[in-house]
Amino acid sequence: MPSPQNTTALPDGLPTAQRMAAMAAVLVAVSMGNFDIAIVNTALPQIARDLGTDAARSVWVVSAYQLPIVATLLPFAALSEIIGHRRVYLWGLALFTLASLLCGFAETLPALAAARALQGLGSAAVVSVNLAMIRVIYPTKLLGRGVGLNAMVVGFSYTAGPSLASLILSVASWHWLFWINVPFGLLAFMLAARSLPHTHQATHRFDSVAAGLTGAMFVLLILGIDSIGAGEMLWLAVAEWGVAALCLALLLYRQRGHPAPMLALDLFRLPVFALSAVTSFCAFTAQGLAFVSLPFLFQNALGRSQVETGFLLTPWPAIVAILAPISGRLADRYSTGLLGGIGLASLGYGMAMLASLPPDPDVFDITWRLLLCGGGFGFFQAPNLKALMGSAPARRSGGASGIVSIARVMGQASGAALVAVCFHTSPAHGTTYALWLGCLFASAAALSSLLRLTTGRVA
Repeated sequence: MPSPQNTTALPDGLPTAQRMAAMAAVLVAVSMGNFDIAIVNTALPQIARDLGTDAARSVWVVSAYQLPIVATLLPFAALSEIIGHRRVYLWGLALFTLASLLCGFAETLPALAAARALQGLGSAAVVSVNLAMIRVIYPTKLLGRGVGLNAMVVGFSYTAGPSLASLILSVASWHWLFWINVPFGLLAFMLAARSLPHTHQATHRFDSVAAGLTGAMFVLLILGIDSIGAGEMLWLAVAEWGVAALCLALLLYRQRGHPAPMLALDLFRLPVFALSAVTSFCAFTAQGLAFVSLPFLFQNALGRSQVETGFLLTPWPAIVAILAPISGRLADRYSTGLLGGIGLASLGYGMAMLASLPPDPDVFDITWRLLLCGGGFGFFQAPNLKALMGSAPARRSGGASGIVSIARVMGQASGAALVAVCFHTSPAHGTTYALWLGCLFASAAALSSLLRLTTGRVA
C-alpha cells in the first residue's frame, strides 16, 4: 500500500483512515487562519491605542492581511490545478507560520502591516485549495458532512478567538496574539505533509500575466473603498475602480477560449453556482461589517472592557459552530436555497436589532441579538458551500474553490473597508451605520439564496 505522501486521490473520496488524517490536517490549518482573524478583530482597538493611530487607520491591520489574499487567491487556485493542491497548501502553511512570527516582533503600524501582508499571502495559498481538498477527501454523498465539519471548526475558531484574545491581552501584549500561531502552524504543516493526497494535475501552463491582471483588479476594487474610508478625494476612488475595470477587460480578452480561466467566469454560466457566489459575497460582507465594528461599539460607545468585549462577541461564532454540522447534514437532504434563505433572513434581522440597541443594554440585550445573527449565519454557511462546490465539474474543483474563497475574502475585505467609510462619515455613529449596512447586505444575500429555488433543480 502506498504511503500517504504518495497516494493519489481516489475518484470519489479517500479510504476512511487516510480521510480522517487528511481532514485533521485541513481542520488544524482552517482553525489557525480563522482564529487569527478573530483575535485581530477583537484586539484592534488595543492595537490602535498602542501604536498611536486612530480607528480608521487601524483597519489597515485587517486590510493589509486581506488585500494579498484578494490579490492571490485565484492565481494560487489556478496554480494548484497545475502543480497540485497539496504543494500549494504546504507552501502556504510554511509562509503563514513564518509571517506570524514576524507579526509578533512588529512595533509600528507599517511594520505590522507588512508582516500581515506576508501572512495574507500564506493564508491565500491555504484557503485557495481548502475546499478543493475537502472535495477530494470526502465522497460525493458525504460532501455536505465534510463542509459542515469545516464550517463547525471555523465557528469554534471564531468562538475561541475573542475570549482567548481578551484573556491574553489581560496578562500580555498583543504581540503574543500572533506568536500563538507558530506552534499550531508547525503542527498543521507536519500533519499535512503526512496525510494530504496528491491530486490530478492539469497540462496547461500557468499564465503569469493573467495572474497579475487578476490581482490588480481585486486589489484596486478594495483600495477604491479604502480611499473613501480614509477621506481621500472621490476622484482617486473612481480612478482606482476605473483601472480595475480595465484590468478585467484585459483579463477577459487574454483568457478567451482558455480551458481553465483564472477568473472562472465560465462557472457562472451555471445558475446555482452564480447565485451561490453572490449569496456568499453579500453574507460575508455583512459579517465583515459586524465583526470589525462591534468591538468599537462595545468598547468605545458602551464602555465595555477588552475582556468583556471578547466574551460578548463569543455567542455569534459559538452558535455558528453548533449549527454548522447540523445544517451540513440537512444540505444533503433539503434545498440549499431554502436553508440559506431562512438563515440569512435571521442574520439580517439580528443585525437590525444590533443597530437598534438601547443606550445602556445589559448582557442579555446584546447576547440574544448576537445569537440570532450567528444562528442565521450558521444555518446558511455549510449548505451554501455544498451548493458552490457541488454545482461545479470535478475537474474544475480548483477554480471553484478559488471562487468560493474570493467571494468570502472579498466580502470580508469589503466589510472592513466599509466600516472605515462609516467611521469617516460619522465618527460618533459609524458603528451603527455599519450594522445597518450589514443588514442590507444580509437581506440581499437572503434574496439571492431564495432565487436558487427558481433554477428548476434542487439547489
